[in-house]
Amino acid sequence: MDMKMVSRIAHGTVLAAVLAGGCSDDGGTGAGTQNVDTTAQTTDTSGATQSPGPTSNPDPTGSSDGTQSGGQTTTTSEPDPTAGPTTTPPTSTTSTTTTATATTSPDTTTTTNATASSTTGDETTGGVNNVVRFVVLGDVGEGNEDQYQVADAIIAVCEQRGCDWAMLTGDNFYDSGVDGVDDPQWQEKFELPYMGITFPIYAVLGNHDYGGNGIGVDFDTSKSDYQVEYTQHSELWRMPDKYYSWKQAHAEFWGLDTNQVMTDPFNGSSDDQQAWLDQTLAASTATWKIAFGHHPYLSNGEHGNAGDYEDLEGIPLPFVAGENVKEFMEESVCGKIDVYICGHDHTMQWLQAQCGTEFIVAGAGSKANGLPGNNPQHFQVPEMEGFTWVELNDNSFTGVIFDKNGNELYSRTFSK
Repeated sequence: MDMKMVSRIAHGTVLAAVLAGGCSDDGGTGAGTQNVDTTAQTTDTSGATQSPGPTSNPDPTGSSDGTQSGGQTTTTSEPDPTAGPTTTPPTSTTSTTTTATATTSPDTTTTTNATASSTTGDETTGGVNNVVRFVVLGDVGEGNEDQYQVADAIIAVCEQRGCDWAMLTGDNFYDSGVDGVDDPQWQEKFELPYMGITFPIYAVLGNHDYGGNGIGVDFDTSKSDYQVEYTQHSELWRMPDKYYSWKQAHAEFWGLDTNQVMTDPFNGSSDDQQAWLDQTLAASTATWKIAFGHHPYLSNGEHGNAGDYEDLEGIPLPFVAGENVKEFMEESVCGKIDVYICGHDHTMQWLQAQCGTEFIVAGAGSKANGLPGNNPQHFQVPEMEGFTWVELNDNSFTGVIFDKNGNELYSRTFSK
């Protein structure tokens, strides 16, 4: 009997006793100080060896036609190139800019299949090939003033810089997800705050979306399914499945269900998801491979690093330390995904690259917390809501972190 099975059996002995208790995941608000690096750095990112895997496709424009294949959903916005090895571990050249007052620290899917119509080129840049632009934010599901402010800032930045879509890194609805596609929270915490946005918003699931008041496990096992289903009821919302991928220009994107990984086996085994990720990564010929999910691998926020997460205020659930997430990341993300972006911690961070992958935390879409951790980082800001804007321009990745008022706090560019 392997260790994962032993762990699954152990987990089952304590779940029922704590489901009713829930957990809190509150965040503070207000301005704070930033910790950044002010010198250019050289980091390493790596690609993957590729072999065939299942694909299917959501178009960033929201249109859909075609055929179905595989057990996951992928999106194509130009013809898929021939599968085969396309990347080798490159040396990255990096430039950084900080425009906020700062202190310096060392810089050291599985149930739905769909295929979408294809377009060639970047739809927000006059058809320029090999340019993709998007924003990332997470932990947004409050419907509060800060969420509206961040949304207004996104609209302004995207009008100026261009955006193909947005990504939500989970915890889309506090405190226990939604109760159906007609839940009033869809209006209060999504449609109304983002009504001025004109591009699709791709989302993944967080622990609060699965219910249990943040435990990530609920007696209503359909809570996560409601968010997938709502894709058919909204012009903005995109969650074609609980985990999925799509392609645009020279990049490929993977939306991961890290709560399934963390709570395995209570929300089903994550083995299929990991096999799907391994296969699709191996088959990818994209220049850039970007993944987003809810839980961090590395974070200086209050939740901390995978394998060493907080204990949810003493609730005795064995999985809460995130050992499953740590194992998943080290086996299937490290050195295979170029950049992994997450939430969970209500902060904005750009950690120093580890294990061949860049790690960004973008979990301050509606509330913000402190930064007690000490992982080496390029930039971090506590107690400040905001988002990250990204441009993939040929072989360069540029990330710009903005606060909720649209002020640029930090910019960094690195090349493969």
